[in-house]
Amino acid sequence: MWFFARDPIRDFPYELSPELPEGGGAPGPGLWALHRGKKKATGNAVSVFVYEAKPGDEEQTLVAKAAFKRLKTLRHPNILAYLDGLETDKCLHVVTEPVTPLGTYLKLKAETGGLSELEISWGLHQIVKALSFLVSDCNLIHNNVCTAAVFVDRAGEWKLGGLDYMYSAQGDNGEPPRKGIPDLERYDPPEMTDTSSRSLGEKWSADMWRLGCLIWEVFNGPLSWASSLRSLGKIPKSLVPHYCELVGANPRVRPSPSRFLQNCRAPGGFMNNSFVETNLFLEEIQIKEPAEKQKFFQELSKNLDSFPEDFCRHKILPQLLTAFEYGSAGAVILTPLFKVGKFLSAEEYQQKIIPVVVKMFSSTDRAMRIRLLQQMEQFIQYLNEPTVNTQIFPHVVHGFLDTNPAIREQTVKSMLLLAPKLNEQNLNVELMKHFARLQAKDDQGPIRCNTTVCLGKIGPYLSASTRHRVLTSAFSRATRDPFAPSRAAGVLGFAATHNLYSMNDCALKILPVLCTLTVDPEKTVRDQAFKAIRSFLAKLESVSEDPAQLEEMEKDVHRASSPRPGASAASWAGWAVTGVSSLTYKLIRANPTTPDSAPASNALPRPLPQGPLTAAPVPAPAAAPAQQEGEPQREDWTLSEREQRSRRAGSPSQKSSEADWSSWETEGSWDQGWQESRPQKLPEGTKLASEYNWGGTETSEKADPFSSLAPRLTANTQRNSDSWSTEACGDWGTLESESRQAKAELARKKREERKREVEARRAERKAAKGPMKLGARKLD
Repeated sequence: MWFFARDPIRDFPYELSPELPEGGGAPGPGLWALHRGKKKATGNAVSVFVYEAKPGDEEQTLVAKAAFKRLKTLRHPNILAYLDGLETDKCLHVVTEPVTPLGTYLKLKAETGGLSELEISWGLHQIVKALSFLVSDCNLIHNNVCTAAVFVDRAGEWKLGGLDYMYSAQGDNGEPPRKGIPDLERYDPPEMTDTSSRSLGEKWSADMWRLGCLIWEVFNGPLSWASSLRSLGKIPKSLVPHYCELVGANPRVRPSPSRFLQNCRAPGGFMNNSFVETNLFLEEIQIKEPAEKQKFFQELSKNLDSFPEDFCRHKILPQLLTAFEYGSAGAVILTPLFKVGKFLSAEEYQQKIIPVVVKMFSSTDRAMRIRLLQQMEQFIQYLNEPTVNTQIFPHVVHGFLDTNPAIREQTVKSMLLLAPKLNEQNLNVELMKHFARLQAKDDQGPIRCNTTVCLGKIGPYLSASTRHRVLTSAFSRATRDPFAPSRAAGVLGFAATHNLYSMNDCALKILPVLCTLTVDPEKTVRDQAFKAIRSFLAKLESVSEDPAQLEEMEKDVHRASSPRPGASAASWAGWAVTGVSSLTYKLIRANPTTPDSAPASNALPRPLPQGPLTAAPVPAPAAAPAQQEGEPQREDWTLSEREQRSRRAGSPSQKSSEADWSSWETEGSWDQGWQESRPQKLPEGTKLASEYNWGGTETSEKADPFSSLAPRLTANTQRNSDSWSTEACGDWGTLESESRQAKAELARKKREERKREVEARRAERKAAKGPMKLGARKLD
């Protein structure tokens, strides 16, 4: 029977790519060739050093085999990590972690601005630590420290290789081996040529000289002559004194590796910086106390901006993931985790960050939940819709019921980002239920305000039926809120979603609500109400003049949910979501236990450009004294006269709101949740608004789109009588002692007085001949 010998190279479990352009072995291409490679079974990247024996090079072959043995037996974090190997009569294969020769790495970095001093300081720190290990612990002399013997892994860590000419520092074998490559002789210290002075130095003296050569090459490029060491070149000033000690002619003056590190780590030293401190902590993080880890992760975030990208991706990120998975770091890792996530590709983010985020949302730790909500903008684009609806939203909605106002507020604001990814059930049913309860019953005014703001911005995402049922009632309720910014938000909500209402709704539902705010105690609310009224009247007037515009005006009313909100909604929502976000925290600090203690505020959000559909600052109390120039903004909370009356009367408006919504909690019906008060029968003898002659012209022969309003108004006035009569009379008082004729006479006088005021202002505008405001119609 014949047996065929197996080829070990063919059975080698690693696949090699072509040789790197610059070789990369410790002494150069003449001894080792560096290849990129990967493991056939897993595809993991590796580096493969290959030595091919040649006839007549028996001495070099022995040197290569000695290096193979040394690398296989020496294990240290700062020495090139051996993974596998193959030794035959003709060649040697050494498999290590994937690395790049330092010379090649410096050239690549030079194209993008070069290495920073932080990276170099830590790299040199690692090489010196490796030398200290060899000299102090192993009693070995490296004898080949130079740029060609240093390699860089994917995290930017420097590894010491090139163990070909290593020898023992004691015994009969203490003589260094002959190198046989002239290019390496320029790194030998001067005492190597003088055998009499060689014994005068310490065992580390020669390697520390070569360390000085390495420092010179890192900052100034390849070392051609030993005499070039006298020129400092680009070596930093903080490193110059220690460099001069390394390349001193007296070998006894050269410091040991540990002493060199101590000198460089002194205050003001080259290696005394946050990058080195961070790396040293990470090396010992497993033995650190929990309190130390917490402090480290808290301070890590502000330093990440100055750290190399590769270091953050391949060293910081694994430590953060490990700390979350097996440690008790908690919420403090979120900020650095998301900062590092910016350096990842979309695929890497999905694999490494998203599983952690999904798991964090299920945590009961309040600190973690609120930080996730605050930083959702950094990872929302990587979340797909199934993950949001099944794994994240069910946990997020618990924040609406949290007793902590800050968590409720952040949960509301997070809906701006989650809404585009929510399905029909979660968006139009579940979310609207929570918004209804918050707007009607939450005891914190800023949260009610932000709920209204958020609803205005996500309105285009809602289905047509939900928009028709929810928006008008929700914004109408906001206009009756005792918290002034909430009333302003209700007005601006109508303006921002103006394209989602039919002309009938504008005339019958929205304008009556806005008109009640023209006598609001807060002037800014009144101003915004007038702007919104002019805007809606302009639309109605345009359709009245040209009925063909009706279809264009109502094109969005019955449209399905929009993929993104309109520009007006985005600009409007910005003021409250960002500007009022701090109001809740101020309220908590000022009145930690008093419910609904913030009906009005002096803290104003950032103003936006004025316009009929853009936001305006939150109204300040009308009686608030003016601030002096340079005086810090006040954060106290005061009550307007209307709200004081409301509080003395037991807050009837708030109680009525809660009564309206009580049926929702028991039955879960949206029709009951967002509807107004129950209709009541009109008092006997009361005339409808449509029965008065308002001085208008005769009906035009042109088709009138408002012709359908008259019968509807007649039919609906009784149904909505309670909301009109109760609200108006409740807010501005009733004249119970007057007869019906006196009421009619008083109303007529008020109309005439109002008409005179309008004509006077119109005459003033004509006299000034100034530009008309946007949305106003010039009348003859």
